[in-house]
Amino acid sequence: MARSKIVASLDIGSSKIRTVVGIQEEDNPVPNIIGVGIAPSTGLRKGSVVDVEETINNITSSLEDAERMAGEPVCHVFLGIGGSTLESLNSKGVIAVAKAENEISEEDVDRVLEAAQAVTIPSNRRILRIIPKTFTVDEQKGIKYPVGMTGIRLEVETHIVTGFEPIIKNIEKCVMQSGVDIDDVIPNCIAPAEAVLSKRQKELGVVVVDIGCGTTTVCVFEDGATIHTAVVPVGGENVTNDVAIGIRTSIDTAEKIKIEYGSTLPEDVNDRETIDLSLLSKIDTHLVSKKQVCEIIEARYHEIFVLVKDELAKIHRDGMLPAGVILTGAASKMPGVIDLARETLNLPAQIGFPQNYDGVVDKIDDPSYATSIGLLLWGSRFEYRQHTGLNLKNLNFKKSLGGITNWFKKLVP
Repeated sequence: MARSKIVASLDIGSSKIRTVVGIQEEDNPVPNIIGVGIAPSTGLRKGSVVDVEETINNITSSLEDAERMAGEPVCHVFLGIGGSTLESLNSKGVIAVAKAENEISEEDVDRVLEAAQAVTIPSNRRILRIIPKTFTVDEQKGIKYPVGMTGIRLEVETHIVTGFEPIIKNIEKCVMQSGVDIDDVIPNCIAPAEAVLSKRQKELGVVVVDIGCGTTTVCVFEDGATIHTAVVPVGGENVTNDVAIGIRTSIDTAEKIKIEYGSTLPEDVNDRETIDLSLLSKIDTHLVSKKQVCEIIEARYHEIFVLVKDELAKIHRDGMLPAGVILTGAASKMPGVIDLARETLNLPAQIGFPQNYDGVVDKIDDPSYATSIGLLLWGSRFEYRQHTGLNLKNLNFKKSLGGITNWFKKLVP
């Protein structure tokens, strides 16, 4: 009889804290999701803890909701870390192949990846992920997995994601005081891609843009590997703030207006259309122009996509990704956002919905759950390798490089 194990992800965002619980079967790499929980994230701002007690209460509430639906206790989570303090850089590692017959082993791959870690970063930053991009054996470039090949010199190009240590420690402390252990810390900028992309999209070239509350994350793939990540410090709450200032109303009323009447297509709105705020608020009772609201929203979303375009230009991929842009995050559901993204970025655009999982589809078939599901897929991959006896000691590269080759081999198409 196949063994199973509970695996859970905890996505701590600036607006919501989402918990997803799944069952990982020994003979099935696809997790079966059995519970979800969601709670407001009132103790954080742009990924940083501003109120420890409030954050602990919110995390506990999200965990309890998920446990109640799943009917199982959650003891361990794969934690997603976001915020504008995430940074990335590229690095190279070079080693001489150890074996006398010059056959490259998994130990050689571990050593070259460890060599790639020898970069200068501030002491207050932590390496969260080292992602192999491509290997080179002697003069042969573009190798995805070199184990078993013959060569003298092994090189690797990697993409490294780092986080601000004090912020990470504060979040870890809140999570552990909520009564759960942390299996691994995963940067949120790379998680949505695991849930919404196919191998073909990663091969062709694609960018995942996750528009959250406080920030927008960018993750670019090409030839099956992550080649660039970035965090843009603008998100859905900036849209709400703009609406509140533009029509002189409260933040709560502006949020309701954005959700119920918002659009990035002001040209489709009649000049005479108005919104009666008395229907949405007891404080604000005046009439506002719906076209004005849509113009404000369009301007901020256009700015977000211009900043994404700038990130693509840094790596010379502006308008050069055949699989286009995949939009995720709660703020990506704004009417007209696909057309605006397509026009601004000069790329095909679509909304990304989570895939590659079983279970309560009706609860999480939504782009706002892309990060949560992506984190769970990272976790389920880890558990699946444990079940099948693969040599994967730890997914956290800063703690251990043992078994990274098995993890990477599974990533490549």
